[in-house]
Amino acid sequence: MTPRRFRDRREAGRLLAKLLLKYAGRRNVIVLALPRGGVPVGAEIARALHAPLDVLTIRKLGVPGHDEFAMGAVGSGGTQVLDTRLIDRLGVSPRQVLDAVERERRELNRRLSLYRDHRPFPRIEGNIVVLVDDGLATGASMFVAIDALRNMRPARIVLAVPVAPTTTCCLFRKHADEVVCLQTPEPFVAVGDAYDDFTQVSDEEVRALLADAVLEPVV
Repeated sequence: MTPRRFRDRREAGRLLAKLLLKYAGRRNVIVLALPRGGVPVGAEIARALHAPLDVLTIRKLGVPGHDEFAMGAVGSGGTQVLDTRLIDRLGVSPRQVLDAVERERRELNRRLSLYRDHRPFPRIEGNIVVLVDDGLATGASMFVAIDALRNMRPARIVLAVPVAPTTTCCLFRKHADEVVCLQTPEPFVAVGDAYDDFTQVSDEEVRALLADAVLEPVV
């Protein structure tokens, strides 16, 4: 049976939150969303769990000329993951990889300044992190996010997404402590196919959602 499409990211977040209610009301839980698309999903989850919402900024490294295909990703604190097999197979040069890394790091730093507005990053050590995006395809950005978080020594990383391929979910069960996914359609084509409205989320919307969310640090 074909999975039901989500109306938008907000609905996907509300439905996903129902599978995470065991974490509701716990003072050591924080929701971290990957901007921009993960923030509307994360906002609904944070609201349902009565948990703080914040962002973990990651940037996908698109294949030159085919930006929709990820050859890796970069994250805060110098974290970086490269799909060397894909890079070799497509003949992407070291110069092209370096240019992509430098370009996306500039954008990452811009977004950090824009979204965080000089707020300190929440304390992760010893706390439960619900890590959210609007869906996974290859998962390159999420691998970087998990690597970055592991270095901050959380008690538990719960990966929560509305949609992903079955193989990707299975792969992440080896990296996250828990994986919660609403839909694993087969065949999987693209994350956007799971949504009626998959309009790009703006920087202004991200800022508004963070401003409306609970931002007090967990203890």
